[in-house]
This record gives sequence, structure tokens and C-alpha cells, in this order.
Amino acid sequence: MIGRKNLGVSSFLLVLLALGFFFATYNLLTMVIQNKAADEIGKLNPLTQMPEKTGGGNSGMRFHVALTATDAIYSQWQSRIMYYWYKKVKDMPRSDMGKFTRILHSGKADNLMDEIPSFVVDPLPEGLDRGYIVLNRPWAFVQWLEKATIEEEYILMAEPDHIFVKPLPNLAQGNHPAGFPFFYIKPAEHEKIIRKFYPEEMGPVTNVDPIGNSPVIIKKYLLEEISPTWLNVSLRMKDDHETDKQFGWVLEMYAYAVASALHGVRHILRKDFMLQPPWDPEVGKRFILHYTYGCDYNLKGELTYGKIGEWRFDKRSFLNGPPPKNLSLPPPGVPESVVRLVKMVNEATANIPGWDTVTRG
Repeated sequence: MIGRKNLGVSSFLLVLLALGFFFATYNLLTMVIQNKAADEIGKLNPLTQMPEKTGGGNSGMRFHVALTATDAIYSQWQSRIMYYWYKKVKDMPRSDMGKFTRILHSGKADNLMDEIPSFVVDPLPEGLDRGYIVLNRPWAFVQWLEKATIEEEYILMAEPDHIFVKPLPNLAQGNHPAGFPFFYIKPAEHEKIIRKFYPEEMGPVTNVDPIGNSPVIIKKYLLEEISPTWLNVSLRMKDDHETDKQFGWVLEMYAYAVASALHGVRHILRKDFMLQPPWDPEVGKRFILHYTYGCDYNLKGELTYGKIGEWRFDKRSFLNGPPPKNLSLPPPGVPESVVRLVKMVNEATANIPGWDTVTRG
């Protein structure tokens, strides 16, 4: 493990705390699986540790690209496009991209195992995610980090709906991970809720970064320490009615931010990490294109967000099957980022073997 500065706590005590937390996490999941009360989650006291601060970037330090996914067709076709562009940019100049793993948390192999490097892990026990499938993400990382052989010192946590628009260097600095600041993650505006999981004695609420877990480039050992906490905080948040109602579909993102803060980990916030059409009109110098939002326009090239446009691209239009090849390009006047997105999807679907024939296995 990488050497760390003395934080005023003996190495022996840190080891004891880490071991205690590790076993507590797995004992907790065992209790859940055995149908013990879910509110047992939350009795854990995670290890808090601030990694040493180092200067400079990590150019030349490769990171492992890891995304979590299911065997649903919706997840599969996005993963295939993502992997296509990973392969295309991986070995270009200024890339620090290492190997690739699709962490498949469906509990069984699917029909893409030969196409995409994959590692099968178990989903959460039935019913524990309460229909919020993203809760499986931290549990998937806990299992993968424990069981898999990962050569790289750093890990990029990515998602199926990410497209690499250019080679990605290692944006982390030493033991400080790099993350993307989401405009809708606002810990300071939800201090009352955040304090349920990040008590005042841990520090100001501004220690909780405005991020989710993806995209994040982080040292492997830090992710090994944070992931069990991320899992437990996610489950506790979902079990708390007020938190669940307030955070909704971004609950697991807040959980990662809180878990990182509990471990004393602060992220370098990189706005150039990612763009999100249609709100970001230009690709510019950014590295990842995230197509989570629907893009709706009239034929004059005007955005009609909230109303289905005469021209549209929305990944949710393809819940039950992949998008067809050669999608129509947007009308004149539509931002470059949206045009780029459709062109990149079209290139991938034109070149991925068996695009129209591969279905859920």
C-alpha cells in the first residue's frame, strides 16, 4: 500500500479500525440477507482518514476503467457503445487509460462476456434496493475490489452512458481523486439532511464535495476504504424517508460524496472532466460526453426541453432495444455537442459486430 503521512494515529490502531469496519460491513450484509432488520444499517462508525497531500498531476499513471451495469438490453447497448469508444481512444497520445471492466451486478453472465471484459458480482438481496437499482453500484464495487485482480493503481468509475470524446489522462493528483462537480449536488443547501450522516464533529458540511461517484479517478486503496462506507450510507439514506424523498434519483451520488468526506477525502473538481448535452453546447476541451438528458428540438433547431421535439435523441426511447443504425442528424442550429453525440452513436453502431442481432442473453 502507498505510504501515508503520520496523522497522529498509530498504524496499529488504524489497522484495528480498518479490520473492524471491514468485518462489520460483511456482518451487516449477512444480517440483511438473513432478513434481520434493515435499520441495523447505520450502526457502523466508518474509519476517518485524510490521505497525504501531494503536488502535481499523475501523467503516465494508468487507471483502470470500471463501469457498473446490468444484463438489461438498455444497459447492454450503452455499454457496447461506451466500450467501442474506449478502445478507439485508449492508446492515443496523452491517454492514461488502462484496462477495462464491466462490473455486471446481475449475478450471472450474459451474452456480452466475450465482447466486453466483464466481472460478475451479486446484486443486493432481493427487495433491499426498493426498486432503486443504482443502490447496487456501491455493493458491486465492494465485491469487485475484494475479488478481482486489478493491476492499475488508480480506477476510473464510469457509467454505460459515457462516451470518451478524446483520450483521458489521469486527472487525479497523488492521493486526491478527481471528480466532476454536478450543479444539482448541493450539500450545503441540505445541511439538515447531510448532518444525519455526516455529524458536526466530522467538520463543516462544505467538506462534502458536490459530486457523485462517476466520473471519478481515485487511487484503488482509497476506493477500497470508501466503498463499504458508500454502501452503508446509501442504504441508510434510502431507509430514511426524509432523505429518500429529498434526494430521489441522486441519493446514491450524495451517499458517495458523504462517504468520501467521512474518510477525509477531498476531490479535485474538474469541470472539463465531462459535458452533458443539451446543457453544454460545445465539446471544447472536455473528455467524456454524458448523454443522460433527452435532447428535444424543433426543426428550427430550438430546444423544446420538457416537450417532445420534432427531432429528438433520448436514451430512454430505447429501453427495450438498441437504437437503430444511422440515426438522423439534428436540424441546423442544434448545438455542436448534440450533433457530436449522434455522430458518435452512429459510428459505434455501424462498426460494432451484430448490433442489430444481439439481444439480452
